Amino acid sequence: MRDKWAIRESVWTSLETARVVRGKSVHDKIPNFIGSEAAAALASELPEWEAARAIKSNPDQAQRPLRQLALEQGKLLYMAVPRLKDERVFIELDPSRAEVVPAKAATISGAFKVGRPVFVHEMQPIDLVVSGSVAVNSQGVRIGKGGGFADLEYGLAAAAGVVRPGTPVVSTVHPMQLLDEDLPWTQHDVPLDIVVTTETVIRCSSGQERLPRPKGVYWEDLDERKIRSIPLLVKLREESQTNG
Repeated sequence: MRDKWAIRESVWTSLETARVVRGKSVHDKIPNFIGSEAAAALASELPEWEAARAIKSNPDQAQRPLRQLALEQGKLLYMAVPRLKDERVFIELDPSRAEVVPAKAATISGAFKVGRPVFVHEMQPIDLVVSGSVAVNSQGVRIGKGGGFADLEYGLAAAAGVVRPGTPVVSTVHPMQLLDEDLPWTQHDVPLDIVVTTETVIRCSSGQERLPRPKGVYWEDLDERKIRSIPLLVKLREESQTNG
């Protein structure tokens, strides 16, 4: 089995060589793939999407069309703060507010202008999680860009009870990001329930045991540098040490 960095480098290079991504380079990023709008439209037809009233999404460009659709359809949207640089790690976007114009609010800069930064415990219960990916497989194993932020976002939300074990997780990807191989997976990795490409929908848990979800933050998997780079983790650790 290839390790995560070998897989990332291979996918990034393949996407760039095939010219199916936007921008000069997608290395170290969630690929902003050509066709993300088509994948978003397909994802918006899922019954899980139609039933969702509140959605948590990553902030990357590849999922911007999905964020825009969520707001256009009147769904409450929580966008993660890039790199979790604030104790209020999510931006709440309420489409009922006149200043929340979907096309602008779906961008990172627009979200910060019109959204409301919130603490995790202030969030409404999440009905669907949207996650960006570098590589995925049909078993629901996802590989991100290597920062671990998506898994931490999920862990923090799970610990607060706003994301439940049964909350579906979906990712939109280019077909070249869907790999036919086993991918490495650890306890803090958030598996996918549904993968949506520009052409098809893959239900990862159909007919097989569903991969376990993280129940919170796995401190043993975090080094000191990572903890100190995220204000909320520093605060949570201090509170734990004070109360413990």
